[in-house]
This record gives sequence, C-alpha cells and structure tokens, in this order.
Amino acid sequence: MQLFLKQVFAISCILFLFAACKSNSKTTTETETKAETATPVTVTSVSSESLVEYIDLNATSAFLQKNYVKAITSGYIHSVNTQVGKNVHAGETLFVLKTKESQSIGNVISKLDPSFKFSGANLIKAPANGFITQLNHQLGDYVQDGEQLAIISDINSFAFILNLPYEFRSYITNQKSVDVILPDSTRLKGVITSSMPTVDPQSQTQSIVIKVQSANAIPENLIAHVRIIKKAKVNALSLPRSAVLTNDIQSDFWVMKMIDSNTAVKVPVKTGIATKDNIEILSPSFSPEDKIIVTGNYGLPDTAKVKIAQ
Repeated sequence: MQLFLKQVFAISCILFLFAACKSNSKTTTETETKAETATPVTVTSVSSESLVEYIDLNATSAFLQKNYVKAITSGYIHSVNTQVGKNVHAGETLFVLKTKESQSIGNVISKLDPSFKFSGANLIKAPANGFITQLNHQLGDYVQDGEQLAIISDINSFAFILNLPYEFRSYITNQKSVDVILPDSTRLKGVITSSMPTVDPQSQTQSIVIKVQSANAIPENLIAHVRIIKKAKVNALSLPRSAVLTNDIQSDFWVMKMIDSNTAVKVPVKTGIATKDNIEILSPSFSPEDKIIVTGNYGLPDTAKVKIAQ
C-alpha cells in the first residue's frame, strides 16, 4: 500500500512540474508576442522657424507694344535690310523705296548728266528698338502709300501677363515683387507694374503686368510660373509634414504623441501655414521635449504600443 502511495505521489510531482514548465513557456511566448507587436517608429519634436506659403500661377510673356512700319509713298521695294527675328534699333534703315516717277527721272538725268547722282530713294527707318516679328513684303514688291511693311515688337514693352483670379487680389495688394520661374528653372525677380481695369467675364481673372530683368532674351508666348506669397510667419512652431496625419477629406488633423517610452496616443491638432516640408501647429502648444512620431505613425490606433528605433 505504501509503495502504491509513493508511486502516485511521484507521478503527481512529475505532472505538476510539467504543467508549471508549460505555463512558464506560454507566459514567455505571450510576452515575446506582445513585444513583437510594438510598431517601430522614429520621433521628432516641434521646431521654431520662418514659414512662407505660396500660390503658384501661370503667366505668359508678351510684347505689350507693337510698332508698325509702313510705306511713306507708293513704289517698289528697292532694298530690304532686315529679317524676321532680327533685333533692330530706332533710326535703323529697314527698307528703301523707289517710285515710278523717281525711277524715270533718274534714268533721264543720268543720260543728260552722268555726274549728277540722283537716286530718288525713300528710306524707311525703324521707329523704335525691338525685334522684327512680322515681315510683309520682300525685295521688288510694289506697295501702296501707307501699306504695312513689317511689325516691330518694342523690346521695352516686354512683360509677363498674369491672369489672376480676382479672389486672390488681396495677396498682391501689398506686394510689388514676385518670383517668376521659367520652364528651364531660371528664377527672375518680377515687379508688378500695373493691372488691367477689367476682368474676363468667363474666368473672372484680372490681367496683371509683371516686368522682369533678364540677361538673356526671352521669347514671346513663353509660359512661366509666378510665385505669390499667400501667408508668412516668423518663429512659427512646426512639424515635418509626415508627422501630421489627416482623414480622407482633410477636415481633421492629428499627431501621435509619446506619453511614455513605448506608448503613443492620438492628439488632434489645428494647423496653419503648410509648406512643402513643414506644417505649422497652431494648437495645442507642444514643448520641445514632447516626442512626436514622424515615421511609422500611419494607421496606428488611438493608443498604440510602439518601439522607438535608434
């Protein structure tokens, strides 16, 4: 009987030890599983810096003034001293005209007295500096008095025309200087010189004239970007864009803030100026010691277990 009791006791001890080991193994496994579910993240803190928010709009280059070169008498074009695209100067001779009468008189005089130099030529000169953008007649053409011979685009009238939506009018009221960015990334300083007194009835945009200074000639009808300052603030508290989360319609914004070494909570925020890299945080007021998740925050629940990556 005693032997039987001893055997039962020994078996019970073995079963108890086995259960204890299995329980410890399960607890260890659960702990390891919980540790593995912590999302790896990186953190940052608010910084104070100057932020500027811009509006980018298109503007088209144009010569605002065209000078028309016209015949001063009826006759034949005896000489053409220009071509399309040529840069001409005021007073430069562009065409030489000869009338039928002068041609006949010149032939008679030459027969009577060859030493008498009678040309009968009428010189037509450029009225202003600019580029020849249109040439209507060539050598030998017969033209009437007052007929158009060429068009000179006045180089001093070159500007960019910005079609500004009228609701943005207030943004340029106190601005005289804007950035003009050409398609090749050349950045020029533009000066707002005037605005048209009318708006387009369909688009409700107002034409704004912007003058630029460039070392190189800019062709007409070139589309450039005009950058207008919308908002600006000095010493604004901001976070990187990736730290600020939002819903599908961008009506609510929040960040994930660390409350201890491995727990992050959702904190709603009110945003201000948004730039390419940073977003201003208007409220709540975070301190530089607060740790905000900057990567790994997407999809985290209201309260989440995280692991800060080194």
